[in-house]
Amino acid sequence: MSHRNARLTVHGRRLLVERVSSGRPVAHVAAEMGISRTTAHKWVRRFAAEGDAGLHDRSSRPRTTPHRTPAATEAEVCRLRQERKLGPARIGPILGLPASTVHRVLTRNRLNRLAFLDRPTGQVIRRYERERPGELVHIDVKKLGRIPDGGGHKVLGRQAGRATRSSMGFDYVHSAVDDHTRLAYSEIHSDEKVATCTAFLLRAAAFFQAHGISRIERVLTDNAWAYRKGLAWKEALAHLGATGKLTRAYRPQTNGKVERFNRTLIEEWAYVRAYTSNDERTAALDDFLHSYNYHRCHTALGGQPPISRVNNVAGQYS
Repeated sequence: MSHRNARLTVHGRRLLVERVSSGRPVAHVAAEMGISRTTAHKWVRRFAAEGDAGLHDRSSRPRTTPHRTPAATEAEVCRLRQERKLGPARIGPILGLPASTVHRVLTRNRLNRLAFLDRPTGQVIRRYERERPGELVHIDVKKLGRIPDGGGHKVLGRQAGRATRSSMGFDYVHSAVDDHTRLAYSEIHSDEKVATCTAFLLRAAAFFQAHGISRIERVLTDNAWAYRKGLAWKEALAHLGATGKLTRAYRPQTNGKVERFNRTLIEEWAYVRAYTSNDERTAALDDFLHSYNYHRCHTALGGQPPISRVNNVAGQYS
């Protein structure tokens, strides 16, 4: 496995093979590249047997694991987890297993976090990702209480903040997230009526187009009235050449990417600090979106921001 101080990367191994193939002695090439003759011969043999694929690192996982927990026992661990939602410390004594073994079994079967399960049924939530940008865009609205001038309860304290906030009303944060790239676009409005949702959709489409996603094919939303019955909404979808899709009732996991974005929005923008006015919080949204799209690491994208995937693949489908 390559590491930061490795003598040979995949590119270096190709150079090694090319130099040996040109007729130069293996010992001379090995000395130039700072490796042993044994290592040089190993990569030459692998290239001869497997071609370019042989120059890539192989998995260090053993071919067989004699002491692995029996399949029947693993199935029982998974059953107790899904049916009774028990943790390793509870499942272990029932089956006579160490808690650490139970945890490894749960991790291997992607059951180590209850968030991976649909709580009522215990079924594993199947994660999905569309193959190309614009194939599916998730849209949702997050409702936030407005902040009075001078600040709310985070600035003034719980009791004083409640008194000043009672008649402030709400902001509605409309957000759109591309399923493949996770590129996000948000706006703050005073309602979630059909006209507002429709105008937001058209501006979101223009935003995605400006970033190389030329066409939206499907739009996934919850079952709010504006998305189900709004004539203007359906006309906007037709204008974009997109198909509207609705989640199953009471199944926010289906629209999970924008739901997760809403959580990030709350943690890293809305509640990240004590704002002294609603305008101050509103003004901070653009900075958050720029950071999210261009700089924030995303675990689903290999630690890269959404714009990196847009730059890599959007042009292929434009």
